[in-house]
Amino acid sequence: MAGPTGHGGSLGAALGDLLRSQVTPRHRLSSYTAKHWHAQLSQLTATHRGYRALVDAGLRVTTRTLLNWLSDSKYTVRRSYRDLIHTAYENAAVVPAEPIPDPVKRGQFEISGLVKTGDDERERGNRRAAPLRIDGSRGDWDEIEELWLAGALTDDEFEDHFIDVIIVADIGEGTDGWDFPGTTYAVEVR
Repeated sequence: MAGPTGHGGSLGAALGDLLRSQVTPRHRLSSYTAKHWHAQLSQLTATHRGYRALVDAGLRVTTRTLLNWLSDSKYTVRRSYRDLIHTAYENAAVVPAEPIPDPVKRGQFEISGLVKTGDDERERGNRRAAPLRIDGSRGDWDEIEELWLAGALTDDEFEDHFIDVIIVADIGEGTDGWDFPGTTYAVEVR
């Protein structure tokens, strides 16, 4: 039975495509575009998520003060409060990434595309050569997941870390390391 598949112009792009098809990455909500402190505060106080962000940012004012601020956009608010509102707004705008699911981290990866180790360079995943099979459970996913959760996992970093800590943990360094110089890759997890 076929599992989730990712496609891309590099191994990292295919891995990233596969991961994004399985879990929600860290992203900014498109509805958070207000620039002025009053508009930001109005949007924040309209949701429980926004109220939590205000508290988490350290804004501690009375309900009466909050109502005064909301009723008059020209109301004078100290810069420190405006900074807290802006911080809360930025924090509320970001949706955290979901963790990488265990079925991906423990999965059996099949990589199709151009694979090179030493002098051996061949197209994998076709009639002449089986896909490169990697046991994802043998590697340490901690650093990959840390970058993913922080929203800092680029396709290139994913490829580098996947080679260094997943492929090498499963099948070793290869003749002269692993290289994926092709322009089209598919990665399937079973």
